[in-house]
Amino acid sequence: MKLSRIGLGAAAAALVATAGIASAKNPDVGGAAMYETKTIVENAAASKDHTTLVAAVKAAGLVDTLAGAGPFTVFAPTNAAFAKLPAGTVDTLLKPENKGTLTAVLTYHVVPGRLTAADIAAQAQANGGKAVLTTVQGAKLTVWQKDGVWYVTDAKGGQARIGPADVLQSNGVIHVIDGVLLPG
Repeated sequence: MKLSRIGLGAAAAALVATAGIASAKNPDVGGAAMYETKTIVENAAASKDHTTLVAAVKAAGLVDTLAGAGPFTVFAPTNAAFAKLPAGTVDTLLKPENKGTLTAVLTYHVVPGRLTAADIAAQAQANGGKAVLTTVQGAKLTVWQKDGVWYVTDAKGGQARIGPADVLQSNGVIHVIDGVLLPG
């Protein structure tokens, strides 16, 4: 079903449904409850599926930023997403001399503001089926749907599946993804 042929309500519902979102409360992520009253950093640290991301955020010195007021929208790669990178990539990025590169990669996963699944679906509908988002790093991400599944594409053409989405935080929202996004 093409996004342009369905209403915003249906588009948002499709993103919510395909991304595994529980409407009554935040979904559990990485075996842990996610609380709307906690920050992005606090909730990510509780997820056993995001230990690599949390280590990278610490190594880049971004803990205070992502624990701040925000709001931020974070496309949060899982440990399995980082494991898909070529062998040694994560270890190399975590070295102090690569802090600038690590920071660029991490801030490429962050969009200013609080963009829920419904917000992204509305942008996609208004733009012919694709939402183009500008990251904190400065480059663009594209969010789109195929066969009822939502994806995000990076500047290099890499794709990650979104889900679960709409993990609400006190300072924004997390959308879990199964790939690491790389700026151009």
